[in-house]
Amino acid sequence: MRLVETGNHVAAWGVRLARVEVVSAYPITPQTQVIEEISRFIDEGEMQCEYIPVESEHSAMAALIASAAMGVRSFSATSAHGLAYMHELLHWAAGIRLPMVMVNVNRALGPGWNIWCDHQDTLAARDTGWIQIHCASHQEILDTVIQAYRISEDPKVNLPVMVCYDAIFLSHNYMQVEIPSQEDVDRFLPPFRSLWRLDLHHPLTHGSVIYPDDYEEVRYSMFRGMENAREVVKAAAREYRETVGGYHGELVDAYGIEDAEHALVAMGSMASEARVAVEALREAGHRFGLVRVRSYRPFPVEECRRLLAGLQKVLVLDRSISFGMEGPLYSEVKASLYGHGDAVIYDLVTGLGGRDVTYEFIAENAVAALEGRLDAGSVWPSVRLNRHHLVSKSGVERLGSKGGAR
Repeated sequence: MRLVETGNHVAAWGVRLARVEVVSAYPITPQTQVIEEISRFIDEGEMQCEYIPVESEHSAMAALIASAAMGVRSFSATSAHGLAYMHELLHWAAGIRLPMVMVNVNRALGPGWNIWCDHQDTLAARDTGWIQIHCASHQEILDTVIQAYRISEDPKVNLPVMVCYDAIFLSHNYMQVEIPSQEDVDRFLPPFRSLWRLDLHHPLTHGSVIYPDDYEEVRYSMFRGMENAREVVKAAAREYRETVGGYHGELVDAYGIEDAEHALVAMGSMASEARVAVEALREAGHRFGLVRVRSYRPFPVEECRRLLAGLQKVLVLDRSISFGMEGPLYSEVKASLYGHGDAVIYDLVTGLGGRDVTYEFIAENAVAALEGRLDAGSVWPSVRLNRHHLVSKSGVERLGSKGGAR
């Protein structure tokens, strides 16, 4: 079935097809439509699911932990301050090794108040033990929500998964998407069978006090689960493509990288604009490629080394900032390439709070890097004080191309 829908409604379709049994959530813009569509499915008898309305995001995650601990396939959705409010329990869900899936619609954190996109919310949750997969299209949102349950519930992983996509750019815009049949999804995603669950007839205590002699081993088990997720993500993607079709879902997506001398690195919807920038740069004779990071956790270290280590210049597009340091994506790419190749790595901190980042702007900065007019390390090229210093107006003119259709 083919639909033209918003990213939020497409995410709800993924939850429906995954046969989720419990949904717990609190509304927050721009996520609210996900839960509204799920509640409509339930109300109209199209989805057999218990919906738990709660008074806060902290309670939403508490309810999700409870339902997952009972061996029930569970889902929630949130954004920005909602994710920040449940931060304590993100650690708890991962530490107790509970399979579950949550959508986070990436939104800037206030103050000042802003309902548009950047990645500060999820990247601030980097070290909670949640797998993070960042989507760049509606089809990818749908396919990734379904695959996320297969990944999370794999006995070698047993960690929660956060499916992330950009506010407004993806959440509220309409795109065409292919909805797979329920029969195909059922073949790919069998009913949830928990490794353990709370049972009144067989009581147990789980996640209680851990003494120093044992705590490190618990954390190591989480580390191993996250490491195992690298191959599980790939295996789930391959089987999904064979059984259902649709998005293949590797840890990274590469475009034009085979013969590239330089590369752009991005996450989420900005990667789509970066792809058009690559086309414009190539038309102007600059051999650029694109690496889109899908899996921020686990981070695709080996893939980055394989694709980027032999290049001359790498420009990372960061839609967030680690205050006092640099862009988080840049930190990960730089650490991955340390000791591997001689690429000069640039960090463009841009697009925060939903600021538009055009392919012309990306290409101008790439040309500035090639011409030695861009400093290596972190720069903020869109900030008004800087935007006319770092790249000249003639940057686009040097491209000699309009860069194709957006």
